[in-house]
Amino acid sequence: MYPPSEDSYLLAEQVKKYAKNKSVIDMGSGSGIQAETAIKSGAKSVLATDINDESISILKSKGINAIKSNLFSKVKGSFDLIVFNPPYLPRDKREDKESAIATTGGKRGDEIIIRFLKQAKSHLNKKGIVLIVISSLTPKNKIAELLKKQGMRRKIISSKKFFFETLEVWKIQIANK
Repeated sequence: MYPPSEDSYLLAEQVKKYAKNKSVIDMGSGSGIQAETAIKSGAKSVLATDINDESISILKSKGINAIKSNLFSKVKGSFDLIVFNPPYLPRDKREDKESAIATTGGKRGDEIIIRFLKQAKSHLNKKGIVLIVISSLTPKNKIAELLKKQGMRRKIISSKKFFFETLEVWKIQIANK
């Protein structure tokens, strides 16, 4: 399970701004910080998902509606706000398998994000928003190409520089025709 860290807090600041009166899904919820932030910010409904059994147990013990799901595999319906702090780092062969699940987004670092974005649009309400954390260490060109191909647009709404990377929160929406 991924404990709250700098990226979690950067994303939570944006969740506070967008969650009120919205149906929210917290993808890859981990400790539940985004789901809890959405609830405290007046979300209409919140669903948390994770692939980790321990995370699901902890989320449920906090009274959060949670399901075990690999991205959207067990998710039904659509949402006003989809929140995701994905594993976004390129694979590091020195990292142990358990921590790599929480931090590594594939060989390049963008593979899980691409899988997520391919599925997210069909779970997003017409005027819905995706908030996602992207690292400067994550290759962005394939992500940008996919968004364009799907008729979606992105805007960087928050960023913070750390000693080895810059973290960004992207706001993604279906582009107006």
